[in-house]
Amino acid sequence: MMNKKEKEEFDLDILSETENFAVWRSPDDDGFLYHVELGSITLHLAAEEFEELIVLMKGISPR
Repeated sequence: MMNKKEKEEFDLDILSETENFAVWRSPDDDGFLYHVELGSITLHLAAEEFEELIVLMKGISPR
């Protein structure tokens, strides 16, 4: 996870954050890039990819 100083150095918008995960976005030439931090892995997604990921996650049904 980024520390507070690192977050202040970038022009980013934290969308959601828990103790272990975070979703934030940063400006890009085409709008925004979305960053999904999953522990030691970060996914960097274009807006269309992020929207598709949200649709995918909403389609999960607990068993």
